[in-house]
Amino acid sequence: MIGLDVLGSSVQAVTTVGFVLAEAITLYLGYGAVTRLVSPAALELLGGE
Repeated sequence: MIGLDVLGSSVQAVTTVGFVLAEAITLYLGYGAVTRLVSPAALELLGGE
């Protein structure tokens, strides 16, 4: 990665948790954006409201 072997294990753990949290937030926001864009077309295609 970015040379995390020189850091202590606590710093590595915090860094890993930070990366995972950032990824989760990114995926959450991305999924929300895709849902907003695709939902109207999907509902119209399926004969919904």
